[in-house]
Parts: sequence; structure tokens; C-alpha cells
Amino acid sequence: SPSDEISTTKNIKMKLSLLFTFLAAVSAFTTGPKASKSTTALNMAKYKSALQYVPCITLDQLPAPGSATSGVAGGLAVCIAVDQSGSVYALGDKCPPINQPLSFGKVADGCISDPVLGTKFDLKTGEVVGKWCPGGIGAIIGGAFSPEGVPVFPVKQSKGAIEVQVDVNAKFNFEANFWSGVLDAQGKADGKYY
Repeated sequence: SPSDEISTTKNIKMKLSLLFTFLAAVSAFTTGPKASKSTTALNMAKYKSALQYVPCITLDQLPAPGSATSGVAGGLAVCIAVDQSGSVYALGDKCPPINQPLSFGKVADGCISDPVLGTKFDLKTGEVVGKWCPGGIGAIIGGAFSPEGVPVFPVKQSKGAIEVQVDVNAKFNFEANFWSGVLDAQGKADGKYY
């Protein structure tokens, strides 16, 4: 009947408008400016890179085989993962493309899985293994981004702790470009505390 056709057409239009609204919201919050590769003085590191082993977690915080936990090393969020054989790995704790914690993922077959979007990352290289953002909402969100791995860090056990080798000046270089002036949060024009 004509009223059923009108109702079906309205239902389809409503579903399509909801889908397009959702896609617009996802793209609005997941896209951002690309990092500049400029070598001008404004973007140059102020502190020389300094790789050092720094404590990340204590041995009693080490997760059971097949799982992971989070820690901080040199100001960087780090995922400490233990495979089924007991080998320990350190990876960046932010899963691309939306930066949820990798440390919530499951460890199996030499990989750790993104807990939300399902992407698997190799424990040794950090590279994507298999399909990028394979399931559920990942299929929608992942299609907007190129596959990207996570950083890996050398790791060792020392003095009752798991130590991770990181650039201890990375945080200083990141913060060195913060603006400081008359209206800075500290209240002084030179950026110093009172």
C-alpha cells in the first residue's frame, strides 16, 4: 500500500541520515593536522637525544605470561607485554589510530591485540600483523587511516625492576616549544614560577 511505501522510504532516509551523522562525527574527532617535517630552527630539538635505560615497572608488577600492563619510562607511556614463554617486550602504549591503551590487549602468538579495534601488533617490531582494524567499529574508523605500527623499546631486568631504553630528552624537547609569555599559566612573562 502507498502508506507502507512512504513509511519504508522514511525509515531508510532516517537510517542513512544517522549513518552519515555518525561518519561525520568520527571523521571530525579522528583526523588532525599532519606532523611537519621542517628543519627550521623553530622545529629543531633543543636537547640532544639521550638514550638510557630507565625503570618502568617493578618485578612484582610484571604481568603473567599472555598479558600486559602499563608503565611510564622517561615520561613516555609504555606497554610491558609478556608472551606465553615468559619473554618481556616494551611497546608504545598508544594504539593507532585513536590512542587507546595497548596494555589492555591480549598477548598471543607473538602479537598483542588492540583491545578496541582488533589490530594485532608484532611484539618484536611493533608492525601491524594481519588486517588493520578488522572488526566492528574498527572497520569504519580504520578505513579513514593508513595502517601504522607502534614503537618498540629495548628492555632489560635490573635491580628489581624492568628497565626500558628511551630518549630521556624526548619530553624536554616536546615541552621546549611550549609558549611562554605575558599570559602564560605561571603568571610571569619569562615563564618562571613566582
